[in-house]
Amino acid sequence: MFLVGLTGGIASGKSAVSSMLRELGCPIIDADVVARKVVEPHTPAYSRIVYHFGHEVLLENGQIDRQKLGQIIFAHEEKRRLLNSITHPEIHKAMLKEIIFYFLRGYRYVVLDVPLLFETRRLTKFLNHTVVVYCDPATQLQRLMQRDNLTQEQAEQRVAAQMPLNEKRGLANHVIENSGSREDTHRQVLRLHTKLEDSMDFLLVRVIAVAATAGLSGMLLYAAKLLLS
Repeated sequence: MFLVGLTGGIASGKSAVSSMLRELGCPIIDADVVARKVVEPHTPAYSRIVYHFGHEVLLENGQIDRQKLGQIIFAHEEKRRLLNSITHPEIHKAMLKEIIFYFLRGYRYVVLDVPLLFETRRLTKFLNHTVVVYCDPATQLQRLMQRDNLTQEQAEQRVAAQMPLNEKRGLANHVIENSGSREDTHRQVLRLHTKLEDSMDFLLVRVIAVAATAGLSGMLLYAAKLLLS
């Protein structure tokens, strides 16, 4: 099995592309979904967030108020770095568990849907393919304002808090251009899906895994013989 990283920018359409890939049968591990799970009450990340950010970032039911926390971290870079240092290790551990699950089920590849894929750089070394969902800056800003009911200033602040999409596009192996129609985006996703399905990258991973397993078995057999001799 090999790993594919899917990323984009806020309101660039990454979630739409992820849904299209899921409909085509691709296993998707969504970092945003995992992120919500690791900050649920009574988890280590939840306790650290409350300790550093205070009870004012909690809803009445005790859950993290994501909107209020988002306002804090988008306005203060040091707070954003602090939150990332709390949540990212927990997110990566949870994602690893899901990767192992799909590996044991025999999937050829898994798509990791990670918004901050290139910002953190912690996962890129494990990926065979990276995909960026791109749209032009004007479209991105307009979509964000409409989606989240933000003023232009608020939307620009949130876009500025992330790595520019042009920079991400230069780092990716594949680019999905999502400034146009949904139909055009879907055609690009179909082409990407075909490339991934035809890829032989999974064979190398399987060979390495089999070789490693065989080597470990041989060492255990040799050790057993020594103990019994």
